[in-house]
Amino acid sequence: MKNFTSCFKDRKFLHFFFTRVKFNDFPRYTDTFPYLSPCGRERNFIRCDDLPIVYTHTMDDGMKLSFNHAGDLLTVPFQPDKIFMSPASGRVYHPAAERYGSIGLIRSKLAIEFSKYFDFLEGESQPPTHFTWNGQKYELDRKWVSTAITQKPL
Repeated sequence: MKNFTSCFKDRKFLHFFFTRVKFNDFPRYTDTFPYLSPCGRERNFIRCDDLPIVYTHTMDDGMKLSFNHAGDLLTVPFQPDKIFMSPASGRVYHPAAERYGSIGLIRSKLAIEFSKYFDFLEGESQPPTHFTWNGQKYELDRKWVSTAITQKPL
């Protein structure tokens, strides 16, 4: 028997829930709950500290990012040249599906691991310019962030 909190550890439930997340287009609660996950007639309204998609692990020798603790059920191809570190918050981001706002947060533990692979050729007060991953050095593309749809500035 499962209770409410055990659902948050069930990978199948996480897959079900997060594949349905989208911007709140319902005419209620848009100010306080910017996202929702519909389930039949039910609407699960979501408010998060930053973004609803959080990349938690690398998989397949660093070729994929897994998100929201669902393991191989929720993954995206890892794009090392698209890593972005916000100078304002220090948080690290990666592209996500457009339905989620085209941007996802990289979990702090993973971001700390990634930080040792950053190069700051424009100085420490600026975002990193390069990222070395699996022996290859990538020049970071920062332009994609400005086109990502977010509910608040990074």
